[in-house]
Amino acid sequence: MKPELLTVPDFLTRYAISRSEFYRQVNKGNIPLLKMGTASRIRREDAEAWAASLPTYTGEAA
Repeated sequence: MKPELLTVPDFLTRYAISRSEFYRQVNKGNIPLLKMGTASRIRREDAEAWAASLPTYTGEAA
């Protein structure tokens, strides 16, 4: 089965982050990119793993 791939604009929309933050995360190694010629793609499972790794806000004061 082929992995489902997201384009960069799809990823940015789905996770509501800026392009510059996206590439910061890529450069840190937090989001792996697949290069297909000049096109960049993100595996859906990598995107979901990245999102699951983000800290959550509980709304409680520390």
